[in-house]
Amino acid sequence: MGKKCRRCGWVNQNDPIYIKYHDEEWGIPLHDDHALYELFLLETFQAGLSWATILHKRENFRRAYEGFHPERVAAFDAAKIDTLMQDAGIVRNRRKIEASITNSRVFLDIVREYGSFDAYIWGFTEGKSIRESWELRTTSPLSDRITKDLKRCGMKFIGSTSIYSTLQAIGVLAAHAEDCDWRLP
Repeated sequence: MGKKCRRCGWVNQNDPIYIKYHDEEWGIPLHDDHALYELFLLETFQAGLSWATILHKRENFRRAYEGFHPERVAAFDAAKIDTLMQDAGIVRNRRKIEASITNSRVFLDIVREYGSFDAYIWGFTEGKSIRESWELRTTSPLSDRITKDLKRCGMKFIGSTSIYSTLQAIGVLAAHAEDCDWRLP
């Protein structure tokens, strides 16, 4: 689309990683469980930080979290937590690390129950993206409902804001700005 592309206003136009994320990933309907898991786990670490911080640490997270395989992360033990706490390439917050392990176990429980995480998360909208009017907001009734259900399942360190952001990232909520060249119909 060239250099004069119009993007959503939240995109830092001076950050190639952020631009690539927006242009190639954010808001595109995602149905691959492995990719869904990665974004879901990264959102856990984003709480209280900027998404740019997480994007810049993403490759370090991929290494530290063994390629984002939920079965591996669900098996992390106290020694692995200690190793992760020493890894300057990731967010070293013990509560978030512990939550990532718990949430991986819950993720696998959801996969067993629904056949895939994709079936679970997209089931809230009957498999359809919901077009939102673009406005600055951080939660929605849908993110509230999903958060409540995920907490009921046992997930930790999640909230409606992080779930809302995840829903936008994976395309459940189609939220590109009206004047964004990447806006889906």
